[in-house]
Amino acid sequence: MGAKFDPLHAGSIVDAAMVARIHNGLRARTLPKPEWTHAAHLTVATALLAKLGLAGAEAEMPGLIRAYNEATGVPNSDSEGYHHSMTLFFLRRIDQFLAPHKNEPLPLRVTRLLASPLAERSYPLTFYSHKKLFSVEARRNWTPPDLKPIDE
Repeated sequence: MGAKFDPLHAGSIVDAAMVARIHNGLRARTLPKPEWTHAAHLTVATALLAKLGLAGAEAEMPGLIRAYNEATGVPNSDSEGYHHSMTLFFLRRIDQFLAPHKNEPLPLRVTRLLASPLAERSYPLTFYSHKKLFSVEARRNWTPPDLKPIDE
């Protein structure tokens, strides 16, 4: 049995091994489900943005999340599992937030992100109404925020 790891959360300090473990575990669908936290989502998003840029991350992240969900018994349905607007929203906001820090080492960027307001699960609700964000349409397709623009 492998070593047990504490799940990442808002405020976690991250090193290169943690980033690699989460990113590789998601890809291989071997990351223990309790470790697939909001902070882990943000960690993978940051790694993908660093490697592929925004367009590449937007193309790759949906399939990674859907496949991981399926492997761990989470249905990708109209009410649970993969959420397209939330995924693209966070990728775009992370890309904006970390743009001034693009030359920093990846673990430092992740640590910086996890210390920011983006690490709070409720963060999208400053841009979206609850009704809009949790609609079937927003889960299936990109739906822009209805409270304030994404670039604020």
